[in-house]
Amino acid sequence: MTWKKFSGEIIPSSIHEAVENAIEREYRQGNKLKVCIGTDSQVKGPVTDYATVIVFIREKKGAFMFIHQDRSSIKMSIKERMLTEVQKSIEVAYSLCDLLDLYHVDLEVHADINTNPMFKSNQALHDAMGYILSMGFVFKAKPEAFASSACANKMVH
Repeated sequence: MTWKKFSGEIIPSSIHEAVENAIEREYRQGNKLKVCIGTDSQVKGPVTDYATVIVFIREKKGAFMFIHQDRSSIKMSIKERMLTEVQKSIEVAYSLCDLLDLYHVDLEVHADINTNPMFKSNQALHDAMGYILSMGFVFKAKPEAFASSACANKMVH
């Protein structure tokens, strides 16, 4: 799984090591961190592009993020696609949660799902919320889910 910085620079180490190095660097600089993980997707003909982001928010001092992009040619309903986004975010959150706990970094999983029933993505809301909460993670949906709806959204091919 290849991860990049916002600049496009490829992260040569494992994502676990990169996150730990980032946390240690930020703590040495006196910054308190929160991590938000989210995924967004975009369907382009027969292909679906996905972008998963790990957003590091420095309290009162901006943010930075790591990005993973991938692509699938599996045709899905909108509900399946929304739940695939959530699954990708949860896989990353799960792989990092012990590390984040060790450093006392709060973690949120953001789903690009609208809380308004007028939107198609809403049909996945209850399943996604149950999935994320049952894993023990803090869940945010639109409009609070900026990691997926703003950050990952910008990174989808």
